[in-house]
Amino acid sequence: MKKIKNILLSALVIGSSGLHSYTNATEVQIQTVLGNINVALFDEATPETVDNFLLYVNSGTYANTVFHRSVPSFIVQSGGFAFNGTVPPDPIPTNPPVINEPEFSNVRGTIAMAKLGGDPNSATSQWFINLNDNSANLDVQNGGFTVFGQVIGDGMEVVDAIAALPIFSQGGVFSELPVRNFTQADANNGVAVGGDNLVIVTDIVIVNDVVDSNPDITPIENTRINPPSPPPTTGNDGGGSSGGSIPLFAVSSLFFAAVLRRFKVL
Repeated sequence: MKKIKNILLSALVIGSSGLHSYTNATEVQIQTVLGNINVALFDEATPETVDNFLLYVNSGTYANTVFHRSVPSFIVQSGGFAFNGTVPPDPIPTNPPVINEPEFSNVRGTIAMAKLGGDPNSATSQWFINLNDNSANLDVQNGGFTVFGQVIGDGMEVVDAIAALPIFSQGGVFSELPVRNFTQADANNGVAVGGDNLVIVTDIVIVNDVVDSNPDITPIENTRINPPSPPPTTGNDGGGSSGGSIPLFAVSSLFFAAVLRRFKVL
């Protein structure tokens, strides 16, 4: 009977704590010419987005891609173009778009999917890392941008190093291209940006495929796109009762109390 009681009490705790376990995460490593960035992915809360991202990872599509966009105090972006010996880089092949999953907030250190303007469900391969708290903008813009992971360890040091690089325009989508070992004097003298100047992602690999491998990550929920429901209004019956249905916790408590009485373990 003691075993039954423990099982039921554990189930009660799970039932009252919500549907998602936000600590579950596969860990990947974004390997760049400036250092490695480890990222914990939110497998359970944003499953479609993570599956889509890992499809590119496992196929090797992200190898030799570049950080093609850097916006100071905002984001650095990659996942769309590969260096194949020429500048500007070439677009990578993409899979069908993935459904939007704006569960988490675009705060500093999170990784999110880029997408087309005016189409919430248009993300394919491109992703970006938030340099600052961009939640007021990106949590609601275009249906909210899907945050699907969080940089861990000292990864933001590498991200900040990329963000600190000078930015030069190469036209089109490369108008905010971060470059290294390249100066304004070089540009003035007609020196062309080459492969040695690009911030290349040599590969992205899975370093830990255990889903609960990062129990200490603390993602912040996106409450701007899905604000919490208002509290139930007070009824007019003079007794101060609330309208609406019985809370889940109350139902769970009544149910488990009844079961425990049935087994006489209270």
